[in-house]
Amino acid sequence: MARSIGSATVSFGMVSIPVKLYSATESGKDISFNLLHKDCGSRLKQQYTCLKDGQVVAREDMIKGYEFAKDQYVTFTAEELKELEEKATQTVDIVEFVPAKAIDPVYFEKAYFLGPDKGGDKAYRLLIKAMQESGMAALASYAARGKQYLVMVRPGDDDRLVMQQLHYADEVRSAKDIVVPEGDIRDQELKLAMQLISQITSETFEPQKYEDDVKKRVQAAIDRKVSGEEIQTAPSESPKAQIIDLMEALKASLAKKDAAPATAEERKGPKRAEPAKEAPAKKKKSSKE
Repeated sequence: MARSIGSATVSFGMVSIPVKLYSATESGKDISFNLLHKDCGSRLKQQYTCLKDGQVVAREDMIKGYEFAKDQYVTFTAEELKELEEKATQTVDIVEFVPAKAIDPVYFEKAYFLGPDKGGDKAYRLLIKAMQESGMAALASYAARGKQYLVMVRPGDDDRLVMQQLHYADEVRSAKDIVVPEGDIRDQELKLAMQLISQITSETFEPQKYEDDVKKRVQAAIDRKVSGEEIQTAPSESPKAQIIDLMEALKASLAKKDAAPATAEERKGPKRAEPAKEAPAKKKKSSKE
């Protein structure tokens, strides 16, 4: 059973939809390590040290400062910073609707599921249906934890609303800063590339097919160490030779795909008709008969 982490109200025009928020992802699933003292294995405690006099500074003696020039700071008290925070309204205030495909996924950050709260069932279903029919997604403002967030509200695959936290424009770097040399693509190269794409194309995205191999490998190593087993480090592999010729790389990729092991059904091949059984030969009559 999903557990709600909060409640809010989706608002557009004069329509208000009470909703519950649910985390769509689990970052806590990551494997984390603690820093230990190499000599005795005890946990280490983080401390802040003054660069000027080398003294350890207690948390109650700390203030925050913004460096506006080299080694020059303007300081703020906790009360001053608190006053600058955005006041939480618990409202997802829809500003406009845009085509869902118009938002580049590079702007996507954390995602939440939105479920209907008491009294919001019909309006919730109506908003989903309207966005599905129109192909639109909603851009909205949402204040929480002292910050103001730009979010996108869209219908998910299971007829549930998804609230996608977005980066602001000044948080996304411009791809135009990346230099891409000009050049011509030959028709034959494009044809082979399209053929390769078609060979490994699926109609749907099935996330369960993909797993974090590194995470599994780390967890397996942890389990072996906990059980007292020593881990042997494997020698590093030699770097593979790089194929420079684009046509050869495409042909090699296609050949590798064609040479993939056949499935059990493919290996059996088409069923052949069973040969007709010969009638048993008649016995010759003996001379005694």
